[in-house]
Amino acid sequence: MKSERIAAIVGVAESDLGSTPGKTVLQLQAQAAKAALEEAGFAREEVDAVFTAGNWGWSPTMMLAEYLGIQPKYTDGTNIGGSSFEAHVGHAAAGIANGLFDVALITYGSTQRSDRSRNRIPPAVTLTEQFERPYGLPTPVGAYALAATRHMHQYGTTREQLAEIAVATRKWAALNEKAMMRDLITIDDVLSARPIAEPLHLLDCCLVTDGGGAVVVASAAAARRARTKPVWILGHGETHTHHSITNMPDLTVTGARESGRQAMEMAGVRHEELDVVEIYDSFTITVLLTLESLGFCGPGEGGAFVSSQRTAPGGDFPMNTNGGGLSYCHPGMYGIFLLIEAARQLRGECGPRQVPEAKLALVNGTGGVLSSTATVVLGRD
Repeated sequence: MKSERIAAIVGVAESDLGSTPGKTVLQLQAQAAKAALEEAGFAREEVDAVFTAGNWGWSPTMMLAEYLGIQPKYTDGTNIGGSSFEAHVGHAAAGIANGLFDVALITYGSTQRSDRSRNRIPPAVTLTEQFERPYGLPTPVGAYALAATRHMHQYGTTREQLAEIAVATRKWAALNEKAMMRDLITIDDVLSARPIAEPLHLLDCCLVTDGGGAVVVASAAAARRARTKPVWILGHGETHTHHSITNMPDLTVTGARESGRQAMEMAGVRHEELDVVEIYDSFTITVLLTLESLGFCGPGEGGAFVSSQRTAPGGDFPMNTNGGGLSYCHPGMYGIFLLIEAARQLRGECGPRQVPEAKLALVNGTGGVLSSTATVVLGRD
């Protein structure tokens, strides 16, 4: 590792998860923020930067800060979908490095399950949407199904190999008392589940839940007075390659190829040095494409890479150790939960699912229809 210890994650927390009728997105974020700040040992008044993303209001950062009673001197509402929060961590570290603020609060909240908003089709087809939605492409699952179909055609990847990811992730969820789906599943269960958009079936797809999360990022000086052990932000990278799936440059390669390279070069770490990996799993194909794009294996080798339950508990590649978006929770923009789990793993707090001696973690968020990626490398002393 070569990175300086400039900024660290010092507090993480979830709100209530699953189905939260009667609660708003602001309440869920406030619940998570309060818990994360208490964990860090920081008062609300010490927060001088606010980051959030979502489609729940005009200017979410202003609404959230008002609700929390915070008047920040720095605000960032970058919204690149599910990878927004990995981008926020990088932006927070950059702001701290430049002396703009000392304590940043990153939050997210969604009530998509209680609102039944996931399948609600926007009434108007606008701008670039006119080239896809009128032709019946279900979004986002149809876009991911196209990518899976292309990968199968080009490399011979099978549904069984994709199912390996769902089965391994469920094994991690069985060890996490907060996970929504904990009953073990088999490859046959995944293959025989209800088709959603071929070749993706129900168990290839993430959950639809409510939930919120919060992450507190502090300067090295502020981290010294935190109650928790610092989880250092060692490297960061981000990019986006397209908005509509018809404009994705290559259906088998995501922006993680660039964001991962940036993050790992900044951190000065090699693939084999990483102890735990948290990868956005909106769908099983998302994971497979990301592993290849990050360089853990070569193009077309993702299916073989995840075979034989290599990513499950006890395997030699611990991945998505909280049960992931496939089995733990997925309130729409899942990326903040990847950071929460990585921080807890590096602090050694994960009980039966703890990866022994975890010191280095890679977190990769994906947003849109494989559109954006942001990668963060985290480490502990």
